[in-house]
Amino acid sequence: MTRRGNAVLPLDEFGLIRAWTEGRQSMQFLAQAGVTVGIGDDAAVVAGSSGEEWLLAMDTMVEEVHFLDTTMSEADVGYKALAVNVSDIAAMGGIPKFALISVSIPPSWQPERMKLFYEGLYACADRYGVAVIGGDTTSSPQHLVVSVTVVGTVEAGRAIRRDGAQPGQLVFLTGPTGLSAGGLHGLLDRSSKDGSGEHLGEKPSVPPRLVQAHQRPIPSVKAGRILLAQGWGASLNDVSDGVASEAWEIAEASGVRLSLKETQLPLSGELASYARDQGLDPLEFVLYGGEDYVLLGTVDRQHELAMKEHFRAEGIPLFFIGEVEEGQPGVVMETSLGASRPISKRGYNHFPKG
Repeated sequence: MTRRGNAVLPLDEFGLIRAWTEGRQSMQFLAQAGVTVGIGDDAAVVAGSSGEEWLLAMDTMVEEVHFLDTTMSEADVGYKALAVNVSDIAAMGGIPKFALISVSIPPSWQPERMKLFYEGLYACADRYGVAVIGGDTTSSPQHLVVSVTVVGTVEAGRAIRRDGAQPGQLVFLTGPTGLSAGGLHGLLDRSSKDGSGEHLGEKPSVPPRLVQAHQRPIPSVKAGRILLAQGWGASLNDVSDGVASEAWEIAEASGVRLSLKETQLPLSGELASYARDQGLDPLEFVLYGGEDYVLLGTVDRQHELAMKEHFRAEGIPLFFIGEVEEGQPGVVMETSLGASRPISKRGYNHFPKG
């Protein structure tokens, strides 16, 4: 708990993680065990062999928390459960190798539904060269729970961390954001209106690109490998909880301030059109939506032109959206009118303060 006056406020998700884990094991013990990067980044980094280190990442998806049967098919759930972990490996500049799958299955998920789930999961595994090598299967009283652990590799001492941002560097994104959140908003909106319970990805009022971004995200493995190989990733994070949240994580880990420029934030035409039709601000999706799994990072300014040319040649989007400044750790945004305003540390949070 944190206290303000006489009030007792619950910690948010990341505060709870720190409260539960911080100081439990000494840095000396972790180092002796071969841990290079422990709790607090996209993936843990541990000692390997032959010039490599191991990357380990784990995520859990819970029915009615992370997905609904009105917004995602069984195969979509399986695909995404693995993809979000592959993205964590990408955010360290690594190569995903192996996966362990744990599922807790309720009565409503009969064997045929689980077969479709695994078809989606293996489709993602095949796409990214991940070998599914084991896991666990148990029963659940009501909802499907899926936990996936992905193991990857990275060149020893080269994993790209969140804490490498320095004043003077540029802030970049490897793709537009807000698409997944726009797709989810559209799917939920249509579901609440017609109550049909059918999968609504083909409804014309929800742009297919937005639906695809939500149901079948594309981890940025290739971009991560380029950033590592060329030495361009000073700091890096994948956009799982939203640009604002990920930018705050880099700022706090690095002890710097990130200044984003509103006019340089990428906005897809489909998202802009959908937000306009719904009477919504597309910037809310762009900054706070999450689950886009593009990469947000910083790079030394002298590499800007080379990065642009290389990413263009590889057919990978790249947007420079701000710069790193000295100052109290945080995130600000320069508006289209030239004013500067703070960006709140807001995005998806399982345990919001309040």
